[in-house]
Amino acid sequence: MKLISLNVSRPRLLVYKGQTINTGIFKQAVSGPVHLQTLNLDGDRQADLSVHGGPHKAVYGYPSEHYLFWRQELPGTGMPWGMFGENFTTSGLTEDELHVGDRFQIGAAIVMVRQPRTPCYKLAAKFQRDDMLQRFLSSGRSGFYFSVEQEGTVAADDDFQLLKRDEDGITISEMNRLFVREKYNQDLLQKAIRTAALPQDWREYFSERVDQSTVSK
Repeated sequence: MKLISLNVSRPRLLVYKGQTINTGIFKQAVSGPVHLQTLNLDGDRQADLSVHGGPHKAVYGYPSEHYLFWRQELPGTGMPWGMFGENFTTSGLTEDELHVGDRFQIGAAIVMVRQPRTPCYKLAAKFQRDDMLQRFLSSGRSGFYFSVEQEGTVAADDDFQLLKRDEDGITISEMNRLFVREKYNQDLLQKAIRTAALPQDWREYFSERVDQSTVSK
C-alpha cells in the first residue's frame, strides 16, 4: 500500500456553462515532504468550505488502479495523477477493503478512513462533461476521505501502514451502494449507523432512510 502521487492546489477560476467557478479541484503533483495538518496539506486549499474540507474531509485519496478504467471510459482525456482532485493517489487501497474507522500511518502522520466522495458539479466542470457526475457515481469508484489523527510530514512513495482495521465498520463500497443503488438496504443502514467513526451528518442521513423505510411499510 503506497502513496503514488501527492497532489495539492490553491483555488482557481474555471468557466463552465457560462458560469465562472472558483475551485480547488486542479491538483498538481509535488515532490518532497509536505506537512499534513488537521484540515489540509500545506499548499492545498478548498474553495467552498461549506461542502468541501473540514476535519472529516481533510485529505482525499483516489486509487491509481481506477485510472485504467477512466482512460477506457473517456478516451482522449488527459489523465495525470490528481485528475479527480485527489490529494493522495494511492496504490493497494480499495473501496471494497477499506472500512470507515481504519487507521493508517503514512510518513509521520496518522490518518483515518471516514467516508466516500460524493461529487459536486465541479467534477463535471473539471472534465467539461455534463454526464460526469452520473458516470462517477455509477462506477462505484468514489475514492475516500481521511481525517488526520496525527499531524506530520508525508511524501510520494511513502507506504501506508495499517495500524488498526475496524472489521465491524461499514466499507466505503457498502456506503456507495447505500448512496446510489441500495438506499433502503436495512442491514447496511444499520451497519452504517453502528459504525463509530462515521461522521454525524452521514449518520443522520442514514437514520432518516431507516425512518422513511419504517413509515412506508
